[in-house]
Amino acid sequence: MGFPAAIYHFHRQISSVRGKAGPGMLRLFNFVKKITTMAETPRVNHEIDYKIYGEELQFVEIELDPQETAIAESGAMMMMEDGIQMQTIFGDGSAQQSGGFLGKLMSAGKRLLTGESLFMTAFTNGVQGKKKVSFAAPYTGKIIPLDLQELGGTIIAQKDAFLAAAKGVSVGIHFQRRLGTGLFGGEGFIMEKLEGDGMAFLHAGGYIVEKVLQPGEVLKIDTGCVVAYTPTVDFDIEFVRGIKNFMFGGEGLFFARMQGPGKVWIQSLPISRLAGRIMQYGTYNRKEEGSLLGGIGNIFDGRE
Repeated sequence: MGFPAAIYHFHRQISSVRGKAGPGMLRLFNFVKKITTMAETPRVNHEIDYKIYGEELQFVEIELDPQETAIAESGAMMMMEDGIQMQTIFGDGSAQQSGGFLGKLMSAGKRLLTGESLFMTAFTNGVQGKKKVSFAAPYTGKIIPLDLQELGGTIIAQKDAFLAAAKGVSVGIHFQRRLGTGLFGGEGFIMEKLEGDGMAFLHAGGYIVEKVLQPGEVLKIDTGCVVAYTPTVDFDIEFVRGIKNFMFGGEGLFFARMQGPGKVWIQSLPISRLAGRIMQYGTYNRKEEGSLLGGIGNIFDGRE
């Protein structure tokens, strides 16, 4: 008798005496019932092993068993071993694309609304033995591994956060239904929605922190720092109070207000903030730090 079958048999035995059981037996019954449910619900998406390398400029290495497939954004692949077959697909290749060409077209069209390409790339291990493929982060930051099965099957993320996933994970869109959140929440009206029970990998700038919110617990975040959250979290905006705060505080007019229960992933350096700072230093006149010549040096090298 295998492990799932043994659990199921034990569950049947406890169920027959549930009405006569005390509190301790009831707790045991609930625990065994939970394990039985997990054992009887195999993953639909491909199961993949992975390892993340690096600190600030990371890449994720995914190990594929024979006939296993990983999907990624176009251009994300860094290297792959011989024996892995690369195929460009329309959309994400998930089961939600059923319905022929029209279904695939609608699924791919949704990706355009999030700023992504119509196409993705699938990497399949077509030989015997395990093979590895690696995907690199597009800019400095962290890669977030997410097991969708442990997170309830759905994650809502900022646009352009998706990096790679196991085949079967659906990459769709999520509409912000609140007008204020869509206009001032920092993420717009359209966000990415990942659905399935496999592994997915997101990427965001700076350091990433995961916050677990209890029911009713509120966390106020800068509107550009929200990376992802579970659907149980209530995402709203809150006006910054005080005239001096929103005029001279430098934090904008609104906070992102996240209310639990659920999980929230937050980034320390949004790519828009990094790009803005680079543009600032690129357009302003350079200061000769520590130089007695000061701005005179800029005249000789053509900067004045």
